[in-house]
Amino acid sequence: MTTPTPTHADLAVWLAEAAQAVSDIVTARHDTAPSRSHLHPVLGPLTAGPQVITALAERMEDLLDAKLSTTPATLFTLASYASALGWLSESLAELTQAVDLLVSEAALPDDATATATDEAPDLSGYTPQDRQAITALAAEAALPPGLYLQILGQALLASTEFTEACTEIIGALTEDAHRLLDESVSVVRLGGDGPDSLPTLVRSLLARMETAR
Repeated sequence: MTTPTPTHADLAVWLAEAAQAVSDIVTARHDTAPSRSHLHPVLGPLTAGPQVITALAERMEDLLDAKLSTTPATLFTLASYASALGWLSESLAELTQAVDLLVSEAALPDDATATATDEAPDLSGYTPQDRQAITALAAEAALPPGLYLQILGQALLASTEFTEACTEIIGALTEDAHRLLDESVSVVRLGGDGPDSLPTLVRSLLARMETAR
């Protein structure tokens, strides 16, 4: 038995809630021990990400189990939700791989990192207080200052790349929620009215594939 058809406002709320959940990953913070301070930029999203993805996946299963009426707006919503969930899962997997590499790099034996990290790092651009703090943090992490700064920089880059992906997902879900509140979405036929009828992340993926050709 099919459940009653949700209104466009109901569907928009589902996407808006998903966008907020992804936003919570970006703003998540995690208390970091001094021995792991070089990984601080990635620990928040790395900790919150799996929980959010699990909750979104369970919500997706609930929507599918509800056997919603297959109206254009419902199909549009499910496609938007699924593409966002897939994109988020892929981005978190990439972040996890990056963190694994950073952890491995930090655990390399001294002789394997000597040529790259034993030389005194250039801290001339830092204030005396910052230089002292970097040296102290590196000591807490049992890392040479050069390697400490190297891993911290890579962690910041990985965090930035993940945040950019999340920002795109949040924006796409929000845009699709707004489109659901527009009467024009009532005539959307996925794949039938051209690319403009597709959810935002799907259009973004198609554009990237076209650019890569």
